[in-house]
Amino acid sequence: MIFISPLKTEKAIMKIEKENTLTFVVDMSATKATIKSEAEKLFSVKVAGVQIMIGPNGKKYAFVRLEKAFKADDVATKLKMVA
Repeated sequence: MIFISPLKTEKAIMKIEKENTLTFVVDMSATKATIKSEAEKLFSVKVAGVQIMIGPNGKKYAFVRLEKAFKADDVATKLKMVA
């Protein structure tokens, strides 16, 4: 499994609302291509882009921006990130 957990911070929730972007903690071996294909398969969405960052805590984060036709709010609700 590439996705370890969704991020539920204030900043991550703001990205969902403003940028249609979901934030996940991912496996260190994950690449942009594998994250994109896994997200499309798991959540039945189309991904517009993926950005990756390794945080100061040594964890790898993926910012998954969805196509305009798909709502990050809907996916976040399924994942119980937002009520």
